[in-house]
Amino acid sequence: MAKFSSILGTVGNTPVVKINKLAPPNVNLYVKIEAFNPLGSVKDRLALGAIEDAERTGKLKPGQTVIEATSGNTGIGLAMVCAAKGYPLVVTMAESFSIERRRLMRFLGAKVILTPPAEGAVGMVKRAIALAEKNGWFWTRQFENEANAEFHARTTAREIVNDFAGERLDYWVTGFGTGGTLKGVGRVLAKERPEIKVVVAEPSDAPMLTSDLPQDTNPDGSPRTRHPAWKSHPIQGWSPDFIAKLTADAREMDIIDQVITISGPVAMDCSRQLARSEGILVGISSGATFAAALEIAKRAPKGTTILCMLPDTGERYLSTPLFGEILTEMNEEELALAGAM
Repeated sequence: MAKFSSILGTVGNTPVVKINKLAPPNVNLYVKIEAFNPLGSVKDRLALGAIEDAERTGKLKPGQTVIEATSGNTGIGLAMVCAAKGYPLVVTMAESFSIERRRLMRFLGAKVILTPPAEGAVGMVKRAIALAEKNGWFWTRQFENEANAEFHARTTAREIVNDFAGERLDYWVTGFGTGGTLKGVGRVLAKERPEIKVVVAEPSDAPMLTSDLPQDTNPDGSPRTRHPAWKSHPIQGWSPDFIAKLTADAREMDIIDQVITISGPVAMDCSRQLARSEGILVGISSGATFAAALEIAKRAPKGTTILCMLPDTGERYLSTPLFGEILTEMNEEELALAGAM
């Protein structure tokens, strides 16, 4: 086993796993399971990249409080990094996100400020900005911080390129939240493996990339108001109610080859299928991304190879509709089995 000087050394190098039962015949479908990061999601990469960049550039001073607006996974990753490095952390989060997330952040020592669900992601970002300005805290700016994309270019992208060195890879499928994974990995693939098509999935209830409607932003790229094509959707961590600057950058750089919309029910069904058919426990956003990969696979010619990002663990969704039909007590079948003893 490898030895590390701290938990931060375990971020990245997540496995690529072949799908054996759910993939169509004659198509090679792989998933990159970001739940293998130490705090269970792809956002561990963002958190470490943003903090290390801020330390390197002097934007973050020793002992300074860090603040970020988050749906949960970035906050959990930041809580890990800040705990390991000794920075106080405050996060703002809309109250509508799963309670597991706020409890995990508080368990790791962070302070969690809940914002009204009606204000959405725009509201929690505005609250973070106001608190940062009032208190002199360091705001990590996950939705527009180039260090986010750069860390993915140096880690996630390199892992993918190395894992498929000398091998065919036709499609890379991802969702988007901050756009860091999309921009960071996408630009490396465009340069080094231009034959790989980048497919982006987004919620059918919030088709912002496919709507072509403009959004209202501040000069720094942060959202001023909610995107006109956005509606509430159950795919947490995916598609906040604005298009993040990093996502907009990826679109302007022509990194994206195709956008596929996925509904919440389909996303959750795919999450359950991954668990029950492949033994892979992931969240709703992973199910949604996998659903988009299956759409590509259904139409792909024989021999096509697809890699799909799975952003986080299913344990982050125990209080959500993803686990709504899972009982804590024995069901009728289990009671019958127990009675047969």
